[in-house]
Amino acid sequence: MPAHVIDATTADFQQTVLDASRAVPVVVDFWAPWCGPCKALGPVLEKLAEEYGGRFLLAKVNSDENQELSARYGVRGIPNVKAFVNGEMVDEFTGALPESGVREFLDALIPSPADPLRWEAADAIARGEHQAARQLLERAIGVDPRNESALLDIAELDLTMGIEDEARRIVEGIAERAKDQTRIAALRARIALAQASAGLDAAALAAQLAQDPANLEARLKLANAQAADGDYRGAFENLLEIVRRDRKYQDEVGRKTMLTLFAMLGAKPEHDDLVREFRLALGRTLN
Repeated sequence: MPAHVIDATTADFQQTVLDASRAVPVVVDFWAPWCGPCKALGPVLEKLAEEYGGRFLLAKVNSDENQELSARYGVRGIPNVKAFVNGEMVDEFTGALPESGVREFLDALIPSPADPLRWEAADAIARGEHQAARQLLERAIGVDPRNESALLDIAELDLTMGIEDEARRIVEGIAERAKDQTRIAALRARIALAQASAGLDAAALAAQLAQDPANLEARLKLANAQAADGDYRGAFENLLEIVRRDRKYQDEVGRKTMLTLFAMLGAKPEHDDLVREFRLALGRTLN
């Protein structure tokens, strides 16, 4: 039996699985010798158990020989894979997933070795230590090159530091395969906003608009500048006013820019109420 792979039975399940899962996640493979899909899935699980190097334990349960245990955990079809953490079942799947699907299952279950470095980076960002944070995130990628969250953390930090081209390269490099499409959309929206707001002077634009409220170009630029400065309410109000005055202006730029902001703020729950308010306001204005 390879390292990090064990046989478990009804008699020792408490010790080998439930108790062990308090130290490391335990993935239980309910299988049977006659099961064709089990023969396909088993080697994939064993290979990944070795590859992950002890970050999870694989316990194999022969369901024919341990029918009481299979019944206890509701095994109705095999292969059935169940994950245990802290003595509790937390996730499962049935059937022979491809290796990519098994990896996705495991990665959602097992803490990444990059996570402590991401947490350190978040603390550094909160202190304004952006270069130190970026170095920590680069180390995180070094220990877990597939860590999507760390890559997107770098892109977000690059945007904060004004390095839009590098942020765009990172985002577009993983956009098609990324699991967190909400965050991808938010970052794309931030990149578009950074381009639209480059070099804008919010105070000068506000003064210009005060003199001529019908100047939609100035109003659009002011909205972009406000959004870049984090004044999202001000930006939404000006964009909505553009829609009210001329919804077709610049190929519906007011509406489209509001949609961009909705996408950007969609990954930030603290802005949910604001987004909801202006989604409703936009809908009423268009109707």
